[in-house]
Amino acid sequence: MTAKQAPVPGPGIMDIGLYVPGEAKIDGAERPIRLASNESALGPSPKAIAAYRALAEEIHRYPEGDSARLREALGRTHGLDPARIVCGAGSDELIALLLRAYAGVDTDVLYSRHGFLMYAIGAKAVGANPIPVPERNLTADIDAILDHVTERTRLVFLANPNNPTGTYLSEREVARLQAGLPSHVLLVIDAAYAEFVNRNDYEPGARLVDKAENVVMLRTFSKIYALAALRLGWAYCPPAIADVLNRVRGPFNVSAAAQAAGVAAVEDTEALIRAQAHNNHWLSWLSERLAGLGLDPTPSVGNFVLPRFPDDARHNADAAFDFLASRHIITRKMGGYGLPDRIRITIGTAAETEKVAATLAEFMAS
Repeated sequence: MTAKQAPVPGPGIMDIGLYVPGEAKIDGAERPIRLASNESALGPSPKAIAAYRALAEEIHRYPEGDSARLREALGRTHGLDPARIVCGAGSDELIALLLRAYAGVDTDVLYSRHGFLMYAIGAKAVGANPIPVPERNLTADIDAILDHVTERTRLVFLANPNNPTGTYLSEREVARLQAGLPSHVLLVIDAAYAEFVNRNDYEPGARLVDKAENVVMLRTFSKIYALAALRLGWAYCPPAIADVLNRVRGPFNVSAAAQAAGVAAVEDTEALIRAQAHNNHWLSWLSERLAGLGLDPTPSVGNFVLPRFPDDARHNADAAFDFLASRHIITRKMGGYGLPDRIRITIGTAAETEKVAATLAEFMAS
């Protein structure tokens, strides 16, 4: 009788470090100020909440398998062909589906050094080799990315704007990246924070998708639309890639409640404008206050800031994180992104943003 052998996971699986989300609780604090996960400061559209609640008596029914109503609403709002939109359980699922479909063992996946952690995790999950490409001034470096492309490269992920740095590339620079890629390499533009950007030279990627056969744009409802708990995202793709994603996704991968809330949210333009105006004001306000404290925040176009703390033990990033937590304010450590001297702070409500600024002023003066 041969010795028993346990089931063996596929290549790369055991190399994955577990993703650690932003903390949501502090011992002794019933309702802490949560500024760790880039959640919306103003919460979801009241119309989205109503649409979600309206489905309470229908949860025994399967959802629309192709998210048709949601795709049509997205198409109307953004001027896109609904047939080329694929919806998913958050953009995380769409990242995983793209990697499953186009990467694998003995292939490479490129992303900028301080890009979203799920790119490397997803690549390892399909046995691919994730390659972080050095950045320039905490911004994706087009020339460095192109220099790292080989025959093994299958996907390039570009978070634009980037999380956690808040930096971005112009439409012209992204087009230059696509033009330099071989046709077999898929460029995935992750525009999760697109609605927050207030720059004339920025475009989230839809125009490039319409011009090229190897570009996909990802978007999410988790950020400005404040539907993070429902897990809802979407991809705009060339027809052939949309066809592939529809073949590999689950048949009911987006819940009925998420679809209904998504339709209501994307059609509520007043709520979107309120959220944009709030972020424009308080992002600038907090950035100025942090700069005044000598914390050198990276210029951000998202709904978060990334201050840099001194190297001394009393005022370093870990000490700042702990000091804020002692005042019931949760932020995000950045050691996992290779930025141990920084913490990421989400733009909260007016009162929350003022409190975090005052607390950091107290910390730096201590």
